[in-house]
Amino acid sequence: MEFITPEDKKQLEAQLEALKAKRASIRKRLSEARAQGDLSENAEYHSAREDQGLNEAEVRRIEGRLKNAEVADTAQVPADVVFLGSVVKLRDVGDDSVELYKLVGASSGRFDGDEIEVTSSSPMGEALMKARVGEVIKVDLPRGTKRYEVVEVR
Repeated sequence: MEFITPEDKKQLEAQLEALKAKRASIRKRLSEARAQGDLSENAEYHSAREDQGLNEAEVRRIEGRLKNAEVADTAQVPADVVFLGSVVKLRDVGDDSVELYKLVGASSGRFDGDEIEVTSSSPMGEALMKARVGEVIKVDLPRGTKRYEVVEVR
């Protein structure tokens, strides 16, 4: 089971609706391509069929995620505890650098924010989950183990 924030759920539902809305245009492309005749050498028909397959695969993937996901209730979590949706200020114990991380159920794929997104299933996310302000967490990364102090939970 995957935990997601209410915002993640809304985003997934919006993506799903957009993909379902795209079905009509793909069907129209298929219909127009069929009308051109011989399908064996019809590049437009094969392209539309490929788009249809990719679209349907993505619909099934998102429907599966929504079916197996549980929306995290953040109202019951104390303010000083890291949970899904939390933005956390961490200080690297090794070099005193400070960075902001956001604990998410699923990555949005956006890199334009002030914080670095980490999923709850990643090594960093697992170490952060339920950590408290002032606690030092240990994260096993591919390049070795790092230690971070939880400075603030927003």
